[in-house]
Amino acid sequence: MTINEYQTKAHTFALYPYGHIDEGSEADYLYPALGLAEEAGEVAGKYAKAIRDCKGSIDDERKEAIIKELGDVCWFVAELSTLLDVPLQEVMIRNINKLTSRLNRGVINGEGDNR
Repeated sequence: MTINEYQTKAHTFALYPYGHIDEGSEADYLYPALGLAEEAGEVAGKYAKAIRDCKGSIDDERKEAIIKELGDVCWFVAELSTLLDVPLQEVMIRNINKLTSRLNRGVINGEGDNR
């Protein structure tokens, strides 16, 4: 499956709590944006508990749990991309281009979106 095929398939599971919100409405983005934050927190939580409980060790069971949460993160990223009408592949390419530019300019470390 390609990245854009994933995005298309993922969108078929976009069942919003109040049905489909008006196209382009700010509220349309709220659920997936908040969901992304929640799922990213769950990924972080799995690692935090590994540090707390296992000195940072990731066993097979914990690895599988993290993979499931990463899948949820992917779904929300794909859905937000769909709502923005941009192919997920384009989002990923732009990110690699940004990181490549930062690396080439020696500013991969540091702060700020526009460095």
